[in-house]
Amino acid sequence: MQSYWFGDAGDGRCQAACGDPAALAKRLETLQATMDGFIPLRWEDAVACGTCTDRAGYLSLLREVCFLRAEQRVREEYAGKDTELLQMVRTLDEMDEVINLLSERVAEWNQVRHPTFSRKYRRTPAHIQVRRIAEKTRGALGKVAQQVDQLSAARTELAKEVSAKANRVMPNTSALIGGLVAARLMAHAGGLLPLSRLPASAIQVLGARTALFSHLRTRSPPPKHGIIFQHRRVHNASRELRGKVARALAGKLAIAARLDYYRGVAVPEFLDRAQERIDRLGGKES
Repeated sequence: MQSYWFGDAGDGRCQAACGDPAALAKRLETLQATMDGFIPLRWEDAVACGTCTDRAGYLSLLREVCFLRAEQRVREEYAGKDTELLQMVRTLDEMDEVINLLSERVAEWNQVRHPTFSRKYRRTPAHIQVRRIAEKTRGALGKVAQQVDQLSAARTELAKEVSAKANRVMPNTSALIGGLVAARLMAHAGGLLPLSRLPASAIQVLGARTALFSHLRTRSPPPKHGIIFQHRRVHNASRELRGKVARALAGKLAIAARLDYYRGVAVPEFLDRAQERIDRLGGKES
């Protein structure tokens, strides 16, 4: 007999599944069908089982079951341990964009009032410029600068929370490259599960989309690294060793992501071996 969402049918017999639409939706989750010997479903089979009385009743019940199943999947998706971290990282990236744009706008606005400002503070970091403008300027410009400064402070606090949560959600990956970089790596992959399924070669260039597509279109040199360039052993390595260090780090990160998803706890033995391998390669640049 063939199992369907409403019951089991075949050989001229039919046994209806018991339960309300919620139970039928749960049954739908457990069904696994193969194309070998599969018999396409007909609404008449459901009527023969006594699940419904006509085609309209069949479609109505099927619609309700599908909606319940969709709600279950949405709840399961939002219950993932990496869901909040993903939103936090995306918020952090958007805050960076807003802060950078507004800081540039505030500096240009202030330059109109004080033409010597750009020459005097051309080497001063943007956040310090905004803070000085907020302290010394009145009116709308001063208020906007204050809001940008407050947004920068909120961004700093959010970055600390992202790093702390990444240490809990991705203990092995965070131990290798730091919580903030690990969180960004996970966000670019689309989640912890997609990250755990990526090969090391993909993790190595994750975040280097522009350079990768440029290589595919124009045959320019391929990127050696993406987000993992932020790791000290990669960006401190010489150009000759940088690609080798990036490959080794990406290989360990691929394993770490799988450990984080399937185990969810730090594995000291793996971390010690991985760190020793990365440090050994990264130490050759001197």
